[in-house]
Amino acid sequence: MTRNDIAERARFDIIRYAQLWEDADVLVAAMRPDAGQRFLSICSAGDNALALLTLDPEVVTAVDLSAAQLDCLRLRIGAMRALDQPEFLELMGSRPSERRDALLDRAIAGLPEETRARWQALRPEVLAHGAGGVGRFERYFRIFRRFILPLVHSRRTIDDAFVSRPTAERARFLDERFVTWRWRLMLELFFSRFVMGRMGRDKAFFDHVEGSVADHVARRIRHAGVTCDPAENPYLHWILKGGHGAALPMPWRPGPYEVIRERLDRLELVQGPLEAAAGPPVDGFNLSDIFEYMSPEAAEAAYRQVLDRGRPGSRMVYWNMMAPRRVPASLAERVTTLTVLEDRLKAQDKAFFYSDFVIEEIR
Repeated sequence: MTRNDIAERARFDIIRYAQLWEDADVLVAAMRPDAGQRFLSICSAGDNALALLTLDPEVVTAVDLSAAQLDCLRLRIGAMRALDQPEFLELMGSRPSERRDALLDRAIAGLPEETRARWQALRPEVLAHGAGGVGRFERYFRIFRRFILPLVHSRRTIDDAFVSRPTAERARFLDERFVTWRWRLMLELFFSRFVMGRMGRDKAFFDHVEGSVADHVARRIRHAGVTCDPAENPYLHWILKGGHGAALPMPWRPGPYEVIRERLDRLELVQGPLEAAAGPPVDGFNLSDIFEYMSPEAAEAAYRQVLDRGRPGSRMVYWNMMAPRRVPASLAERVTTLTVLEDRLKAQDKAFFYSDFVIEEIR
């Protein structure tokens, strides 16, 4: 992320996302599967940088303006080195636990002093909600789940939402039992731009957003509830139930977890904007949704910097939530959009609140 745009308008001194709300499965599937590549990844909470290790890269550089977000990745590194996968799930909050105090001590034991201090200060929240529940965005969903959702749906309805069904039956359940007048009213109030900007995302992240946030969420709920199977959706499960149930984010699953923990020494962490992560040409970019936080002019400048870091065949992967961002017209001749792959992966994307998933390859 370039320093001269969003960095001047939003706070980066807090943990905004304690877990990653982007689907690592589609990210990894969007990249070339060749071993030995170099990846540059927006860090956020670190899960997608970890997921890229499953592609057997030479190095994954995780970059973020926020030291707090980089500390989320450092915690995962410490936890993966010290804990087995079931213990990791307990620490992160995917599973209930009475021993997070001891698990946290083991996870942070070998981490830098400033990182240990941050997680020591967050210890009460980790014990209560798991390390994946301490971010501002997760607190927003926790308020929704505890105080708002019970006014809309019974526990039985929420449980029934995660019963695996054929597509036609999922559509019937959504239309007849889930999208009630109470649900629609709740969306208008709690998922408004004002409330989400005050309690969830930073309000600066909406500066370039077009349209109603509530209308956008309503449309994407249909993708999550009908196009995809809710029973397999860890993000929807956490929002509505406060854990992951049988569904887990890709890097937290048993198989990938073991692969990732063997390759943790291939991670490189850099604090700063994208241009701070200098080095050899990059083969794949996980750009999260950084372009929609920027004005079109700033997004074009950042996009040009990314192009200049890549080589022919490098892939640029990113999401849009509500601000449409793709290759600027002035740079269109330098990339090819992988439309067929995009369309296939969009249909599979379990991080349902994003309206677009973009895969572009440098010519």
